[in-house]
Amino acid sequence: MASEELARWLKRIPKVDELIASEELAPLFASYPRRVVIEGIRRGLERLRSLIKEGRRVEEAFFAPSFLSQWVEEEVRRILSPSLRKVINATGVVIHTNLGRAPLPEEAIGRIVEVARGYSNLEYDLEEGRRGLRYVHVEELLLELTGAEAAMVVNNNAGAVLLVLNTLAEGREVIVSRGELVEIGGAFRIPDVMARSGARLREVGTTNRTHPRDYEEAIGEETALLLKVHTSNYRIVGFTSDVPLKELVEIGRRHGIPVMHDLGSGLLVDLSPHGLRGEPTAAESLTQGADVVTFSGDKLLGGPQAGIVLGRKEIVERVRRNPLNRALRIDKLTLAALEATLRLYLDEGKAMEEIPVLRMISLPLPLLRRKALRLKRLILRSNRDLEVEVVRDNSRVGGGAFPVHELPTWAVAVRVKGGDVEGLEEGLRKGEPPVVARIAEDRVLLDLRTIAEEELPIVAQALRKAVQNLKV
Repeated sequence: MASEELARWLKRIPKVDELIASEELAPLFASYPRRVVIEGIRRGLERLRSLIKEGRRVEEAFFAPSFLSQWVEEEVRRILSPSLRKVINATGVVIHTNLGRAPLPEEAIGRIVEVARGYSNLEYDLEEGRRGLRYVHVEELLLELTGAEAAMVVNNNAGAVLLVLNTLAEGREVIVSRGELVEIGGAFRIPDVMARSGARLREVGTTNRTHPRDYEEAIGEETALLLKVHTSNYRIVGFTSDVPLKELVEIGRRHGIPVMHDLGSGLLVDLSPHGLRGEPTAAESLTQGADVVTFSGDKLLGGPQAGIVLGRKEIVERVRRNPLNRALRIDKLTLAALEATLRLYLDEGKAMEEIPVLRMISLPLPLLRRKALRLKRLILRSNRDLEVEVVRDNSRVGGGAFPVHELPTWAVAVRVKGGDVEGLEEGLRKGEPPVVARIAEDRVLLDLRTIAEEELPIVAQALRKAVQNLKV
């Protein structure tokens, strides 16, 4: 577009005051807060300005208040929409950190609503009529499910690790294998968390091989703790060696030094019947002698974000008394959800059926294929501009768990006839509700493992809208 033409089009853009005074926008001012509508006007005009500057197709009608009122209303609704909102996960990654990790069981959601609506006995002992501890609401459940002597919870696992290290090793050394100095996501690393705790890191071994003698030779008067970090989000294969937890515990016992095991993912049930092996459960870690164990509540456990601390009573009590615990304590709504989730584990069959993470991980292939065929039919019923195919693919557990395992799955692969696959993916992602999918082999893939049955018609409708927007 020539500079003269560009300037001419830009001059035609109405002023904010003109649209405020126009009859066409009066219904918006009657329906929405004035300040929001004015901001919507500014954004709508900026949208028009950008179209012109980018050399996009501009028509006379675009400058009329009757047309601009539609854009203004879109912007107003966008402003008033919650920033944190529900999305449909079509990626096949079950514990998707960027999408909020574990969806909660219905029972947990109900308990959150019930506790949020009024007062609760969060820190009140109803039997004794005096102040109590918030941890009691989940402590007995955790002891029953894991065999631990004592338990407590904080707001996330990084907080649990920080708190335990600060309690047991502030100003002293913690010995850990170089091969276990993991980055836990969001650029947070075990050495950084350790430094903030006040403990001093003592690395032993090499990246791929650590032996018992490495720990033995490193232990000294300044050693406060032996730390084993379960490498749940990666695996080193080939010429490797590490010291099993049981053997590390024996070393700690000989020297009178406690052993901490950071499990990370927090598995409570055996998933080997579903082809997933190599992830230790909390009970197994304690059985092998770990003095203190930490893990997340919102990964394989399938509950809310929380950091769980299990172990010897004397150690857990010291951790509980640490003043830093106040800054990391768990809130009442998280406690309500965690208690409800843990109660489901009292019946393992019920847990596998009602905890979404466990249910999705264990979905049988025939069921996934039936869902994929139904989604294909729904898509083709409302849109003939798409090439749709049911294909075999692989899902992932996610959340730093089972990094080398893939879950066979069925997906629906979608391609716009003569269209733009990136544009289709973007349209799904920016739709309402947003559908987050992935692109593979120049097609949008919708993995049925993480799409609920009731979401299938919504996904089909979202595709229809995304295709319509591509044509505009």
